[in-house]
Amino acid sequence: MFERSIAMLHYAYPVDVAIKAFKFKRKLFYASAFSEVLCSAQDLLPDGIDALLPVPLHWRREAFRGFNQAMEIAKPLASRLRLPMLRGFKRSQATPFQSGLAARDRARNLRRAFTATRIPTQSHILIVDDVLTTGATVQAVARVLRTNGVSKVSVLTVARAG
Repeated sequence: MFERSIAMLHYAYPVDVAIKAFKFKRKLFYASAFSEVLCSAQDLLPDGIDALLPVPLHWRREAFRGFNQAMEIAKPLASRLRLPMLRGFKRSQATPFQSGLAARDRARNLRRAFTATRIPTQSHILIVDDVLTTGATVQAVARVLRTNGVSKVSVLTVARAG
């Protein structure tokens, strides 16, 4: 399904504590550290990536949180790689938090959660997120990208659980 999937760290102490503080306690100073972690993956990325897509949050969750963590950690990476952020992609359904759900429930939770509001012109998209657990989120995003003509999808996350 993916050209390449890269997780830079293990989702274990102290990384897990820092990610939770970043996302749920608005400790935005972690964004620059996580961005540096992602930028250090530059040489590991496959050739031909022509845009980044931070996993979108539903507008209500983003308004409540005050930011999209994936967007915050992807901005410096996009700048370093000199790549645009993909526009015209959104989370159209407000789904429950993925944390705490079993793998099967995570996939079901994300069914039809993402939509493309504009057909992408890029052929290789790098999905950026903070944590990869079961892969349900990035698979749901990739499915919509592929349905809309993107031929290659890669994934880069700060950490991987498990």
